[in-house]
Amino acid sequence: MGHNCGEIMKQTVIHRFLDLDAKKDLLRFSTAGSVDDGKSTLIGRLLHDSKGVYDDQLDSIRGVSRVAGVLDGGIDFSLITDGLKAEREQGITIDVAYRYFSTPRRKFIIADTPGHEQYTRNMATGASTADLALILIDASQGVLIQSKRHAFIASLLGIPHMLVAVNKMDLVDYSQKVFDDIKVDFGNFAAKLGIKDIHFIPVSALKGDNIVEKSPNMDWHKGSPVLSYLEELYITSDRNLLDLRMPLQYVLRPDSSFRGYCSRIASGVVKKGDEVVALPSRKTSRIKSLVSYDGDLDAAFAPMSITFTLEDEIDISRGDMLSHKHNIPHSSRHFEAMLIWMDDKAMELGGTYVLKHGTRTCKAKLDGIRYRVDVGTLSRRQAEALELNDIGRVVLTANRPIFFDAYSRNRDTGSFILIDPVSNATSAAGMIIERESVEPIISDMHSESDKAPEDCGAVSIVTAQDRECAYNQKPVTIMLTGLHASGKSEIAYQLEKLLFDSGHASVVLTGRDLRSGISRELDFDISDRAENLRRAAETARILNSHGLICICAFIAPDSSIRRQMSDIVGKGRFIEAFVSLPLEECRKNDSTGLYRQADEGAVRDVAGVSYPYDEPKDSAIKLDMLSLTHHSAAEKILEYLKNLLIVS
Repeated sequence: MGHNCGEIMKQTVIHRFLDLDAKKDLLRFSTAGSVDDGKSTLIGRLLHDSKGVYDDQLDSIRGVSRVAGVLDGGIDFSLITDGLKAEREQGITIDVAYRYFSTPRRKFIIADTPGHEQYTRNMATGASTADLALILIDASQGVLIQSKRHAFIASLLGIPHMLVAVNKMDLVDYSQKVFDDIKVDFGNFAAKLGIKDIHFIPVSALKGDNIVEKSPNMDWHKGSPVLSYLEELYITSDRNLLDLRMPLQYVLRPDSSFRGYCSRIASGVVKKGDEVVALPSRKTSRIKSLVSYDGDLDAAFAPMSITFTLEDEIDISRGDMLSHKHNIPHSSRHFEAMLIWMDDKAMELGGTYVLKHGTRTCKAKLDGIRYRVDVGTLSRRQAEALELNDIGRVVLTANRPIFFDAYSRNRDTGSFILIDPVSNATSAAGMIIERESVEPIISDMHSESDKAPEDCGAVSIVTAQDRECAYNQKPVTIMLTGLHASGKSEIAYQLEKLLFDSGHASVVLTGRDLRSGISRELDFDISDRAENLRRAAETARILNSHGLICICAFIAPDSSIRRQMSDIVGKGRFIEAFVSLPLEECRKNDSTGLYRQADEGAVRDVAGVSYPYDEPKDSAIKLDMLSLTHHSAAEKILEYLKNLLIVS
């Protein structure tokens, strides 16, 4: 009886331990720095002093340490992570070494990344999933270019936290002045990168100072040691829980009575009963159930893996994405990204690669290179191609739309890889960027005098002020949105005539204009219509930059797409005018037969009929076409422009 009770108690303790261990959160961090800064030694010391190395591993490492010349049975801590024979022979890190350890408060995954410039791709690989970047600086050497290089890559990869460990403090007699000087020097550099959270700790990895225990040799440092900082770092708020993004991985159909959809939630929170929209079809439904290993859930959040069911039968499969109806990601075939080239074979400009973005795979063409970053000086260089370990800003076109957010907002939906279709090798890792989001990071690093001649592009000698004076107007884009046959185009041309008669310069853009030219290859499905509107916004932005007023007349049924257009043009230059007319009146005005074809099923996704139209809630101008003529509506817009002093 006593034996059984003891066994039961033993099993209870084990299960309690395993349950507590499963509930501990996980911190991923990467190490980086110049060669011989002591990255591997610091990680080895951290693992050793926190009891994260098994006895048989220690015995093996002691043997190798004796061969390497370490006396008195001591340990070369770098050998704990430098596992490759070439690494041990050269005393450097070449490949990314991943190590796992756990303390009573948290679990950790460490990526010990190489310091050499030629292993930039390895560093990027190790840091891509990190919550924190641990940058080492040799106190006896100060801030070197390699440390700055790795800080830049860490900021480019969107790592939210940075810990700077000033190592080898024993070589500078634990000097507070040396530490403070390095802190100021590196802090000034890091401020230009936009790093949100940065922390400094003076350490000696070899001696164990400030690694696990506070060092008596540096009582002037009031902060915590490295392990305590890692255990206490708050990372819960780093994950995007606002934007629901659920890329579909698999359709689960065990029998005819159940159809579930498997997804690892990339970001956001989803609840039972939530209305969701499927991309690219834009069909809507509601979450019927959220199924997990532990049973049905009322809610789930990133990064949980779940199976969900929907109330309606809609056609979705692997590669599609679900989001909340009024918060959808960007959808486009065209985008720009920062690219880290990882292939020995140089980039082929204009070449086609396989793009893997989440669970979606398609082909993508490299259209152009904006610039290559000189990782040593962080300046921009012109380039015809990217080679191994190069980093540059590129323009890509996919053969079908992808659904993405800027990497700065969502690391899951903003990242992708390019694969060589012939060798199947990973050619590059990419981070999708918002317009101009990276420019300040690069350009602010150096004054104009520091820029190479090839960095200085031609600039128009006609200033924006000159154009405003010549045209007697401020350039804006007026976006007329409304149902088909509501009168948008008629109002646009009436407004153009009024402006012309007043001596102002304006241009009208309609869907017909674009589809007869720059959007000729686009289809009429939802994604291609979104791309057509993106091109319209880009065109309007260019026209505005040349001082012209641009009048756009598009249905633009999705409020999210209209917001994207506003972001492209610039919110200060974008004026939305809602052309309001009931659907039955639009049907009467329709001379093209579009509504009739939609009713017969010959045409799909017609706004107001088979596709929802999001009526603007806060348009600058609302035109009630039941009481206005086309001419009087145009006059109302003109009066609005005069009140804002856009035109005289």
